[in-house]
Amino acid sequence: MPGRLLPRQFYARDALEVARDLLGQEIWHGEVGLRITEVEAYRYPHDSANHCRAGLTARNAPMWGPPGHAYVYLCYGLHQMLNLVTNREGEGAAVLIRSCEPIAGHATIRRRRGGKEGPVLLTGPGKIGQALGLDATFSGHPLYRRGGLEVREGAPAAEIAVGSRIGIGYAEREHQEAEWRLAVANSPWVSHARQLRGVAR
Repeated sequence: MPGRLLPRQFYARDALEVARDLLGQEIWHGEVGLRITEVEAYRYPHDSANHCRAGLTARNAPMWGPPGHAYVYLCYGLHQMLNLVTNREGEGAAVLIRSCEPIAGHATIRRRRGGKEGPVLLTGPGKIGQALGLDATFSGHPLYRRGGLEVREGAPAAEIAVGSRIGIGYAEREHQEAEWRLAVANSPWVSHARQLRGVAR
């Protein structure tokens, strides 16, 4: 029996609050199921690392809402990056899914990831999009309805490690240093684990 879908209201909060509560929840697409182990919050309105910092564009339109939808974009012409839209409609914010742990569809995940094994399968946002079989057509897809891409209720993280976000050298220093990357503490399914600087309950 499939688990309960997270309701749309779950996402209608500040991206950092949603990011914390997403750890331990599950993403499903077809037979593939992943447990979320690492996320990054991209907040509104004062976050110079946010894709919406310069206003509405054709690419970032889904990120402006409504909440509870996917925002998928192509990075470096190679990687499909999955974000979950947060905040109120009209506030451009989302949570990037950085790493996950496989819970179903292992054979499909390994095939899509070139036969790799262990945490290297899913530690990095481009790997998540590849494992789930995503492309840009999923941008704007509702996550709280059955069918397609779903986010289901899982077991919340007991302890959370925090650190600064990855690959945002273009942002203002205060936003580069902001501890808006969160991960399940002591999980092997986390990228750049040595850069996590603290633990919160």
